[in-house]
Amino acid sequence: MPLQKSLRLLARVFTLSVVLIALGACSPKPSFKNVDITGSSAFGKDFSLLDPDGKTRTLADFKGKVVVMFYGYTQCPDICPTTLTEMQQVMTILGPQADKVQVLFVTVDPERDSADILKQYVPAFDSRFLGLRPADQTALEKVTKDFKIYYKKVPGSNPGSYTMDHTAGSYAFDPEGHLRLYIKHAQGSETLAQDLKELLK
Repeated sequence: MPLQKSLRLLARVFTLSVVLIALGACSPKPSFKNVDITGSSAFGKDFSLLDPDGKTRTLADFKGKVVVMFYGYTQCPDICPTTLTEMQQVMTILGPQADKVQVLFVTVDPERDSADILKQYVPAFDSRFLGLRPADQTALEKVTKDFKIYYKKVPGSNPGSYTMDHTAGSYAFDPEGHLRLYIKHAQGSETLAQDLKELLK
């Protein structure tokens, strides 16, 4: 092949490569309805919590799925059941894609939320939902600090009737395990489903 022809071919290949790289760089950024925290170093990147069978779970256990993580407690009168019901509706909207979503409910009240209680309460909303609990108070303090979760025991009329004030939002990780979204409370199932569809792309 003559040198001039070879140079022309190389020039074309180079030009095509530059165009493809430019197109990749210009791909549209996902348009989320909730708070995009992609790349933030302010929040936790992983966790170590116990499932109802006593097995230690970390984010790696759910690789390949979008993970929605919510903190609450089973005796919560309003926020927690509302959030779990909303997530149940999201799973219905997602249809077959719902099998690629893992909802995790992390208790901030391990004193009352035993493994058995979590095993009954959380899957009652959807059999795929999983309840997690810290192994001890130190583990609770670590995971809530890592994810900037506020919680506080509010005394009731007797020692066992207390309530727990706690952060109402949730977090979403993409299938690669990267923290992507802070989900505000009561966004509506349609809005949340759209954001999760973006993460599943």
